[in-house]
Amino acid sequence: MTWQDSLTSLELCAGAGGQAIGLEQAGFHHLALFENDPHACATLRINRPHWRVEEHDLFQPYDFRQFRGVDLLAGGLPCPPFSVAGKQLGEQDERNLFTRGIEIAETVLPKAIMFENVRGMLEPKFASYREQIELRLRQKNYVVFWHKVQASDFGVPQLRPRMVMVALKRQFASSFMLNVEPSKAPSVGQVLLEAMSANGWTGAAEWAGLAAKIAPTIVGGSKKHGGPDLGPTRARNEWLALGIDGRTIAENAPEANFAGVPRLTVQMVALLQGFPPQWQFVGKKTAAYRQVGNAFPPPVAAAVGRAIGAALRHGVQDSGLEAAE
Repeated sequence: MTWQDSLTSLELCAGAGGQAIGLEQAGFHHLALFENDPHACATLRINRPHWRVEEHDLFQPYDFRQFRGVDLLAGGLPCPPFSVAGKQLGEQDERNLFTRGIEIAETVLPKAIMFENVRGMLEPKFASYREQIELRLRQKNYVVFWHKVQASDFGVPQLRPRMVMVALKRQFASSFMLNVEPSKAPSVGQVLLEAMSANGWTGAAEWAGLAAKIAPTIVGGSKKHGGPDLGPTRARNEWLALGIDGRTIAENAPEANFAGVPRLTVQMVALLQGFPPQWQFVGKKTAAYRQVGNAFPPPVAAAVGRAIGAALRHGVQDSGLEAAE
């Protein structure tokens, strides 16, 4: 299938491309990807030179009408307003891009919408905000679905529970079904053995045998606080149980005679997020790690994207049959 035959997508807050990779795998052709971080934009461009990457702050004016009628509007919208690790100000948080995403949807009027955020958005305290979102979208003839997904159910070797909102124009909604049949995710050791062995570390196989579980949720960190690490004390203890020092991120894999508890590199963390091994991240360690840590795992995005794509194609077929009758 050529891209001319593909469904089209427009992505907001694209980051390092986790969601975009998944949607590409699901058969979507990206018309444009919007991201305001220069390092992430550089990452997108170096990996996919043919993608149209717009370095743009969504709170600044932009004429989105040129994308009207795109098949899918997608976005990995920033999570701090709804995160249990933050103040949970929700729609009152100045960083809330979810409402801005809905405004763009009302301009673009795609056939489908897919917005990802932290699971905290599904908590009862945000029920009225979700109802506001649904009301606005119903007025534009959308049916809204809220899903809690866990990355490990899609073969990603970490927990990472997330919220995915899918909205489809009414003629496609009855065909949408996200069937989650949990697949057995590989362990951290299975996924990282080759990477840990890259510099000939003699203890890599023994380490991999002990790192026999999936990882805790990878965190991306805030641009305002801290550097690259695997999270607060509780998370670091969970990583230590897997034989990983989570206090910092390493520049390289362990050397041949390494003794002690290894650290992860940015590329190792990317593998645990489900990125392809060849995907490159632009920027120094802190900037690169934040791109990886904040990403939506590509395999999860691909699964949701395939469900959306199937609904859109089935809806088109049904419309054709109705017209013929």
